[in-house]
Amino acid sequence: MPGGRLTQQERRRIALGLAEGLAYAEIARHLDRPTSTVTREVTRNGGPATYRADLAHHATGRRARRRRKAGPPGPLARGGDAEAVREYEEMFATVFVQSGLPRMTARVLACLTIADTGSLTAAELAQRLQVSPASVSKAITVLEGLSHVRRERDERRRERYVVDNDVLYQSMMSSARTTAHLVEIARQGVGVLGPDSGAAARLENIARFLDFVSRSIARAADEARQYLHPAPGATGAARAGSGPGA
Repeated sequence: MPGGRLTQQERRRIALGLAEGLAYAEIARHLDRPTSTVTREVTRNGGPATYRADLAHHATGRRARRRRKAGPPGPLARGGDAEAVREYEEMFATVFVQSGLPRMTARVLACLTIADTGSLTAAELAQRLQVSPASVSKAITVLEGLSHVRRERDERRRERYVVDNDVLYQSMMSSARTTAHLVEIARQGVGVLGPDSGAAARLENIARFLDFVSRSIARAADEARQYLHPAPGATGAARAGSGPGA
């Protein structure tokens, strides 16, 4: 089985396989590569719908140059190979980009998520990502607006940006509130357009669907928080009784 980085020709064969609708495992067999290699390659370069071989090849070169220039890993996850950690961080950021986050915002969130402490200062983020503090500040503003991070002060009075279990919960609840607002807007449209119109019927269906989704998100977030991260002093029986399928 060949090792090392993918060649440009291999990337073109990946693009051809995607165009033909082949699964990652099948493409990997044709290349005599692990399926994980193909999956990682496609994910970090835009996903199956937008993967372009030549762009992916150039992007890989840019990432390699950036890693050579990057500072020390900093307070990130220990125990793993530094190169593998950086590659995973980039892949993680790409998934966030595919979910709708701007690239820099996605890189900041990925960097925070894989930090051992779950928190970093602006200086640590700027050093790790090799970007300006202003770029970090803009990304943090976006993430705070989405309830993906929070700020706190450490013992040295430095401002730190945090990703933890409570932030995840608040982010899910923020998503539920946004969806609930869409329900309100859709139902306002029913009154504006008239209940007997086709558009009103469509909006009512949208409102019912989103209302169910919003309530489900909020309920699932509450249940997961209680089950996975019970409050101090909660009994084992209480935790077991609130778990999935209880």
